[in-house]
Amino acid sequence: MKIFAVFGNPIKHSKSPIIHQLFAKQTGVLQNYKKICVPINGFYKIFFSFFKNGGIGANITIPFKKKAYKLCDILTERAKYSGVINTVKIINSKTILGDNTDGIGLLKDLQNLKFINPKSNILLIGAGGAAQGIIYPLIKFGCNITIINRTYENTKKIIKFFKNVKKINSFKLEDLFLFHNKFKYHLIINATSSSMKGNIPNIPSSIINPDIFCYDLFYNFNKTPFLKWCLIHGAKKISDGIGMLIEQAAYSFYLWHGIMPNTKIIIKKYKKYI
Repeated sequence: MKIFAVFGNPIKHSKSPIIHQLFAKQTGVLQNYKKICVPINGFYKIFFSFFKNGGIGANITIPFKKKAYKLCDILTERAKYSGVINTVKIINSKTILGDNTDGIGLLKDLQNLKFINPKSNILLIGAGGAAQGIIYPLIKFGCNITIINRTYENTKKIIKFFKNVKKINSFKLEDLFLFHNKFKYHLIINATSSSMKGNIPNIPSSIINPDIFCYDLFYNFNKTPFLKWCLIHGAKKISDGIGMLIEQAAYSFYLWHGIMPNTKIIIKKYKKYI
């Protein structure tokens, strides 16, 4: 039986094993998929040990996506232009292939929700690996992206990485408070870890209105703190990241097995587990 895993810290909340179990049952694939909590300073050791002991592929989540990127021998196009990865596959027992399925998974979910079109202006909150990993497919689709983050230095690093891309810009968080009435956004994406900690990103409430779409990359049994806050301030169209989670997992599954699961069926079944 082929062995797969998801690496992260924290990892207890991860629903990836459930999703991949549903994929395996739907497609008839035999696999063992587990979650591994990795010490913050122990990623390299556990990563290579897993593959040395028979691991075939893995998903990478917070906070190791940038570290894993540097370990890959070859990269898919979307991984190369993201600067982070969330999926790896071992080829010929030695070559590490890195992919990023987060962005394409998010785009697929946003399209399913009808939250996005090629002319959408997106306000992206956050400048970590989660944010960086979703930018390339959204820009390729045609969207314009503005990044804000409480630490502007981190924002500048992402802008530097995408220095030749015209449809991405950023400004300081305080400028959003000063000039928010001058900006019109169709979609706000929370890519910070605030929802995992029970917090809300620091953005002006006046930017929320009934016509704007609000999306949280993270998910919860109930609405995330960010989505609750958006509803309080007038949002009517919200979604957490459950759909993205399933869509990105499907692209990982396809990379490993060459079979694309039917995600619409999986989303319905998945809701029984939460």
